[in-house]
Amino acid sequence: MKIKTKLRLGFGFLFIIVLSFGLIALFFLNELSNKSKVILKDNYKSLKYVAAMRNVIDQNRLPLSSTQLAVFKENLQNEGLNITEHGEKVAFQKLEAAFNLLTSPQSLTIKENSIKNLRVALQNIEQVNLKAIYDKNELANETASRANLYIMIAATLSFIILFTFIVNFPGFVANPLAEFSAAIKQISRKNYKQRLHFENEDEFTELANSFNGMVVKLNEWENSNLSKIKSEKSRIEAIIAQMQDAIIGLNEKGEVLFLNHLAAKLMSLDEDKVIGQNVAELIQKNELLKRIIKPETNDNTLKIYTDDKESYFLLENREIIIPNYEEQDNSTLIASSKSAGSVYTLKNITQFKELDEAKTNFIATVSHELKTPLSSIKMSLKLLNDERVGMMNEEQHELLNHIKEDSDRLLKITSELLDLSQVETGNLKLTFAVTKPEEIVSYAIDAVKFQAEQKLIQLVLNCDQNLPNVNADIQKTAWVMVNFLSNALRYSSEKSKVIIDVFQKDNFIEFSVRDFGKGIDEKYQKRLFDRYFQVPTDGQNKSGSGLGLAISKDFIEAENGKIWVISAIGEGSKFCFSLPVVE
Repeated sequence: MKIKTKLRLGFGFLFIIVLSFGLIALFFLNELSNKSKVILKDNYKSLKYVAAMRNVIDQNRLPLSSTQLAVFKENLQNEGLNITEHGEKVAFQKLEAAFNLLTSPQSLTIKENSIKNLRVALQNIEQVNLKAIYDKNELANETASRANLYIMIAATLSFIILFTFIVNFPGFVANPLAEFSAAIKQISRKNYKQRLHFENEDEFTELANSFNGMVVKLNEWENSNLSKIKSEKSRIEAIIAQMQDAIIGLNEKGEVLFLNHLAAKLMSLDEDKVIGQNVAELIQKNELLKRIIKPETNDNTLKIYTDDKESYFLLENREIIIPNYEEQDNSTLIASSKSAGSVYTLKNITQFKELDEAKTNFIATVSHELKTPLSSIKMSLKLLNDERVGMMNEEQHELLNHIKEDSDRLLKITSELLDLSQVETGNLKLTFAVTKPEEIVSYAIDAVKFQAEQKLIQLVLNCDQNLPNVNADIQKTAWVMVNFLSNALRYSSEKSKVIIDVFQKDNFIEFSVRDFGKGIDEKYQKRLFDRYFQVPTDGQNKSGSGLGLAISKDFIEAENGKIWVISAIGEGSKFCFSLPVVE
């Protein structure tokens, strides 16, 4: 039977109960009303007629007048037509006989006896009607009591039936829904053995059958993919365990998901015990883990003592992002992303570090060894150019100039390599002194003034007055400015200009050199301060080593300053650095 049919039958049953109760109550109320009407209708009229006839006798003397006799006779006739009670007819006949004697031509004594008989007859009629009223009143009371009893019984039965219906009928709908809700919760916990069984042949039974079919499919899907998931999990765990890099993974709650044997060895952790623990508690007892999870500096290189030697590891931190879809009010899905945790990797770069140190030492040694003969070559060139040694022709002068340019270039490269080796080995020594920014700029301009005059390039200096002093290494800071100016002159066309700006911004003095050359593509700007990097120049001869800007960056950052570039194709370039003022 369908649920709709059951609902109709249930509410139809309720309607029949309410209608039956109403009909029973209406029946007894109608019966009680009829009994009351009988009391008021017949007996009240008889008493009215008797009272009217008694008034005629009591209020008048004999003989009665024709009018009084007419009134008495009218009420007597009405009483004769209203005889309804047992014994009332006999009393009426006696009343009628007494009235006939009263109206006949008899002696006064006979008439007085007729009056007495008349009164007795009226009294008898009155008593008969009063007794009838009493009896009918008792009968009405009994009828009312019986009606009350039946109505109470009907009301009690209706209440019991309705209460039972109210208690049980909602369960007809609610109980299956509760079973469905419980079953769905079990399914959400991946309990695919859950089944629903209804035998009512209604919509709930059909829905339960569909639900059971869905659970079977889910169970089949889970079983079919569970082995694959376990296999993939084992494979991933094996890959992580065999990795040459130390790796540790955290979920979005900060709990340890996995770590391989190498990571556990480096951090002196028991990999079986730490899985599932919160990393916030672990870092309280493990200093190395704290340096990995919450590094205090931006340096990603960690020096760790392991295997009886110092080893170097490069720390990499990757956040795991998974797609997330949220449903909005208009039932549309909004794509977003959320974090599923983090993976920390320690790559062993000890070998590369050792090679880098060896390279640095080699460069320092070679540069130092080259510097001495190059200085000797420059001295010899200077002597050859002296006319006191002897005169040379034009070709010989040209060859000497080429040799001088190449030796200057080699000497510059060796100087840069020596400076670079000092930075890499941590032996960079700065001689700090409180100085005016104008002195640094003047020193740099004087160094490149001849080069600018050869290309007819105008050097424009914009320097604020009364600038505060800076604490810096004058020689190396001026070297940075010279490097900026040399690059600007190299890439500027003849008869152009180079603008030097020096001004205060907050608690820093900002130095900048701007040219109006070709400019630098944005994709190369991030690598300008990398070592050995040179911007492609469309086949033009590259005269630099790619170390100048890298060394400039090291110098400025060693002085607690900042260095950057602003450039756009066709608009030129602007190289800047800033140094803190002396408070």
